[in-house]
Amino acid sequence: MWIDGVFSGGGIKGFALIGAYQALEERGFRFKRLAGTSAGSIIAAFSAAGYSSDEMIQLLNDTDFNHFLDSRRSILPLPFAKWLMVYWRLGIYTGKALEEWLTKKLALKGIYSFSDLESGALRVVASDLTNGRLMILPDDLEKYGIPIESFPVAKAIRMSCSLPYFFEPVKLRNIDGTNIIVDGGVLSNFPMWLFDKENIKKERPVLGIKLSSSQLDSPPNQIKNGMQMFGALFETMKNAHDARYISRKHEKNIIFIPTENILTTEFDLTEPRKNALIELGRRKADDFLKIWCY
Repeated sequence: MWIDGVFSGGGIKGFALIGAYQALEERGFRFKRLAGTSAGSIIAAFSAAGYSSDEMIQLLNDTDFNHFLDSRRSILPLPFAKWLMVYWRLGIYTGKALEEWLTKKLALKGIYSFSDLESGALRVVASDLTNGRLMILPDDLEKYGIPIESFPVAKAIRMSCSLPYFFEPVKLRNIDGTNIIVDGGVLSNFPMWLFDKENIKKERPVLGIKLSSSQLDSPPNQIKNGMQMFGALFETMKNAHDARYISRKHEKNIIFIPTENILTTEFDLTEPRKNALIELGRRKADDFLKIWCY
């Protein structure tokens, strides 16, 4: 059965998305259109490229994620150099290793630019800090005077994954200058609204997979110091746009996978914890599909 799918952001916790994808595959569901933010954009792109869930698991198990922590060389002491990179380069790690890896893995399926995908098959979310607005890729590229057809899919995903201060932002050069682009999760971590337009009948069921508890089950933020306040501020900023969309009506079409005990940037995740995340996603999807009325 053909459906449309939306994958949320969540960094390394994205292993759970693959487990959910595996459960859907086994039930005979296939994706016609996909959307995602950050880690969700990687899973969405790999699915659009033709990777099966088993292939994704093998691909990621064969990858050393510490390779993505590609900081610039410096003669300064490491802690000081990192802060200097944040100040001058706006991120600790360049993000180039991630983009190169994405380019190679997509190329194995013959995917280089958006012209290699069916029109509308993939949309990913990024945040344009220069103009202070949400950016939908590839749709919004025309606003920047950039041809959609020739734009690299790997570059779009890299933009969506540019976690602020962790990875350097992407500098998107266009006819009007240079725009600073960061992680789509800053403005919309779960873009299910992309496939749900008011007063327009859906062609297919839309299913979302979200790396968090249900809005109704999420515990309140504990704010007792400055660091906790910063964390709560970022979480609120990340979820506020999507929270306005998700309601009881929409929750019936969302697989919620609570992964609060895993850090977004835990790149040294052990094999058992990776497998536990995949199994968690699979289990939550199986439970959901038993009662989903589409």
